[in-house]
Amino acid sequence: MKQVICITGASSGIGLATAMKFAQEGWAVYAGTRHLEREQERYRDVDGLQFVELEVTQPESIQQVMDRIEQEQGKLDVLFCNAGFGYLRALGQAPFPEIQDVFDTNVYGVMHTIRAALPLLRKTGYGHIVATSSVGGLIGQPMNEIYCASKFAVEGLLESLATYYKPQFNIDITLLEPGAIATEFNNTVLGHVASTGGILEDEYKAVLDAYRGTFLERNVEPQTAESVADVMWELVRLETKPLRLRTSERAEEFVARKVSTDPTGLDGVLSTRRIQLNM
Repeated sequence: MKQVICITGASSGIGLATAMKFAQEGWAVYAGTRHLEREQERYRDVDGLQFVELEVTQPESIQQVMDRIEQEQGKLDVLFCNAGFGYLRALGQAPFPEIQDVFDTNVYGVMHTIRAALPLLRKTGYGHIVATSSVGGLIGQPMNEIYCASKFAVEGLLESLATYYKPQFNIDITLLEPGAIATEFNNTVLGHVASTGGILEDEYKAVLDAYRGTFLERNVEPQTAESVADVMWELVRLETKPLRLRTSERAEEFVARKVSTDPTGLDGVLSTRRIQLNM
């Protein structure tokens, strides 16, 4: 029987590259998208790859996908909570509805997805939940405070789940922590800035200009989505799954000081489990 993975945010970037990789490796892939007809037409010849309409801000949409997977496959091996987006505005600039949009997708979307998938994962008897975090989930960065706050929240959520999901439900938990991904910053993040009023001529402009300059200098050759998909493929095949996994040497270097005593996060999880659960 084929192994089964469900991926949110699979219409582009890391999600799409991962969907293609796992389909090529013979898995049954349920790839979540907001553009179902478009993706079905583009990738109709890829064996094992099924695009499904999935909006992580709508719990009923996620539940429909989980019901379909249960009916068609009877199990779910890996849940990849990948849907999310970057946001480059200072807290003092950001309209509150835009802040809510970031958290609705990046945080509550992950919560909705895990809640919907958990019954099927438990029925399966094992599983692996992976969420795309970021080095921004470990290190706060200028002009990224809203995005970083959302990723810090995801880190706290999954770290907490890791303290008991494995011994209680036989479900592993991993936070995938990439750095800069090719095309993401210019095409997505700066595109969003442009569509919401552009770079503002205010007291934050000097900080934003400095950040943009150093970001582009440091990331002349950002990691590709395909190489992250390769990391994801190697991750699911590990016997012992880490809690945290950086996806590139550059990402590892960026967070090295903060994670030096517990790079994978497992020592902390095991310590908390012993102290609070006697497990």
